[in-house]
Amino acid sequence: MGTGQAERLVPMLEEMLAEGGVSWRDLSALGVGTGPGNFTGVRIAVAAARGLALGLRVPAIGVTVFEALAWGHDAVLTSRDARLGQVHLQGFGPLAFGPRTQALDAPIPPLPSGTPVIGDFAAVLAERTGGLAARPKVPLAEATARIALARRHGANPRPAPLYLRAPDAAPPRDPAPVILPG
Repeated sequence: MGTGQAERLVPMLEEMLAEGGVSWRDLSALGVGTGPGNFTGVRIAVAAARGLALGLRVPAIGVTVFEALAWGHDAVLTSRDARLGQVHLQGFGPLAFGPRTQALDAPIPPLPSGTPVIGDFAAVLAERTGGLAARPKVPLAEATARIALARRHGANPRPAPLYLRAPDAAPPRDPAPVILPG
């Protein structure tokens, strides 16, 4: 969704709850994707989850997109398009690394042969690492919910957006307005 996330989020959540035959009071925790992703979208999602969790008196549990992509795998390389010729990466398993952002053609730490590669550029990265391009085991929303459910009784910090680089937005070039005296 390019715009209108804030206006559409709660009605979409209410539709989803209705489809599942549950209400807000039936929830024991809230899982929220913390990114990396669209700067504004991630901020809106995290803020909404924290606010709803306070009102419902349930924990809000942050889950990165990398964790959701990796769900159900012992070892995996996960990737997201960082735009501008870059990729966000995180490795899970015996040779875990990241999360980090790098040029798409930059070296990647060695991985065991046949390691699943999931996410954006999976085929390209699998070819470069000797891995196998794969799909997530479940949709990202389901993986986020499963991870949050598993973590709901642990000590979870408040969810916060995962930013791996500065926002693309630039400050205005015009000088600040002058405040006139009196």
